[in-house]
Amino acid sequence: MTDPVTVTPLRQRMIEDMTIRRFGEHTQRDYVRQVREFTAFLGLPPDRAEPEDLRRY
Repeated sequence: MTDPVTVTPLRQRMIEDMTIRRFGEHTQRDYVRQVREFTAFLGLPPDRAEPEDLRRY
């Protein structure tokens, strides 16, 4: 049996916002993937990113 995936409140809000704006399934998946990759690069939650972090990425 696999463990259920936990979704952070920030990711859940992002998904809800994209759904409200009628983003397609593939677009949502790609956006979530990009945020996950940015988070790995940053080593911090994305809501703690500074403008300079975005420039470095």
